[in-house]
Amino acid sequence: MQGVLTLAGEGSRMLPWSRGLRKEFLPLFDRGAQDQPVLKPVANLAFETLVGAGVQDFVLVVGGPDGGVTAQNYFTIDREFLDRNRHRAARISETTRFYEGLSQVRIRFAHQPTPQGFGDAVLRAAPFVGAEPFLLHAADAVLLERHRGELPSLMARLREREDLDAVLLVRRVANPRNYGVVEGTVDGREGTYRRLRVRAMEEKPERPRSNWAATAVYCFTPAIFSALKRVRADSSPAELELTAGIVHLLKYGGRVAALVVNPRFAEWRSVGSPEGFARALLRTQRIVRARAAEAAAAKTVGRARRSASRAN
Repeated sequence: MQGVLTLAGEGSRMLPWSRGLRKEFLPLFDRGAQDQPVLKPVANLAFETLVGAGVQDFVLVVGGPDGGVTAQNYFTIDREFLDRNRHRAARISETTRFYEGLSQVRIRFAHQPTPQGFGDAVLRAAPFVGAEPFLLHAADAVLLERHRGELPSLMARLREREDLDAVLLVRRVANPRNYGVVEGTVDGREGTYRRLRVRAMEEKPERPRSNWAATAVYCFTPAIFSALKRVRADSSPAELELTAGIVHLLKYGGRVAALVVNPRFAEWRSVGSPEGFARALLRTQRIVRARAAEAAAAKTVGRARRSASRAN
């Protein structure tokens, strides 16, 4: 399975912090190897989600004020750094683990010289993806799951089984005017998630026809590239939106489904605004603390059972 990770957004809602810095590298909490809390960039967590879904071949779309150098450096194994910090094994344990993950996948970089929309960023990956289906994840948000990658993997299996052109991931929101809004009919379930048959989609509508907002996790066939190229040729938009490509797919008979995020099993958190980042940071901290407490309680129970077994 191939994966596309986009890290080329300008981050204008995060100014002045994002001037020269990447919103995709804002830190969120995660569990370390020994259950201790660690901070990881959002892009790192998004990468791990796709790895958990079975992705082994990555295209990272990079850009921004530094031309993508920060992203390329982060996702390239720095052996000099490892050698220089050999005596700090505990401190660099998470970096070492991340590099072990990098060593097991292929990563290529596509460049978006200037920000021209999410759809344009996706289109930059087309020469690398070729004719195969792929998972797409924007790196300025994170999908929080107990088992990382489980939901994108489900999306990929659904797309393959029914030969769909796209599978979207949507969630119910209170104010859909700020999102790409999906219209559809409930079409059964896929595991523990409700499924929709998608009829239409609109970007930030004045009069939303549903409360289902698309998250930035998708599974596509390369048909999305043809759709985006057609939109650009027909209307020459200043910013090419991914939603426009999905609308084009639907207009010409494309088969599109969506899975609805079940809050019991998954959450979607964006760091695209100061408030969103603050909420995501707090939420990930709470999750890490709760899971560390669960792990500690399980160890205590295990020790008690072993002691009781020896006593008998």
